[in-house]
Amino acid sequence: MKLSAPIYQLKRRAKLLARTDTIPLHQALDRIAQEEGFTAWSLLSSQHEPSASSMLSQLADGDLLLIAARPGHGKTLLGLQLLLDAVSQARRATFFTLEYTHQQSMNRIHALPEGEAIGDRIEIVTSDEISADYIIRHLAGAPRGTVAVIDYLQLLDQQRSKPALSEQVLALQSFARNTGVVLAFISQIDRSFEAGGKGLPDLGDVRLPNQLDLGLFTKACFLHNREVQLQHIA
Repeated sequence: MKLSAPIYQLKRRAKLLARTDTIPLHQALDRIAQEEGFTAWSLLSSQHEPSASSMLSQLADGDLLLIAARPGHGKTLLGLQLLLDAVSQARRATFFTLEYTHQQSMNRIHALPEGEAIGDRIEIVTSDEISADYIIRHLAGAPRGTVAVIDYLQLLDQQRSKPALSEQVLALQSFARNTGVVLAFISQIDRSFEAGGKGLPDLGDVRLPNQLDLGLFTKACFLHNREVQLQHIA
């Protein structure tokens, strides 16, 4: 079933509806979904949100993955779906977020297919202390194939007390290689991309307020308007 507008525009309509009608966002999303011919947003998103199921099969132990898109194009949902797919394969799955509360994270997980059934098996970490050192300590002893999603890259060194972003990613690269843990970083894309006329962003569009060698990542996944592209970097 074809949507009346790209999914990111439908999400914006839902947010506006939630504000104007003073209702929870999940109810607004369901209303928008019903206007599109679906009984609930979870059914709409299962058909039209980017899928992570094939992506997990293309990741190797020790990979450093960049998941990058403009706001509203599904990068966080893709990261959470990646964790759900890991859980379904009996892997350890951890969501480190500097952006969402624990409840907000659970709400987003439960809105995904199978989220209600197995989403509670995803570990959610919301500490303000999240950094490379924190992540490494937290995942010490994790089995190979563990999948962790970090939300998001540009916030890791926002506090001046934390090391530079380049130092943190270098430390996490070494940790991933030595342990076989898969680390996925949700990342912002610079707004100048939208004026460039390209169908999908690329590494040159990644927003980097601080210096970082993107060659430290092994793979990158770019999203825009329901298109998804996974590419090898190193």
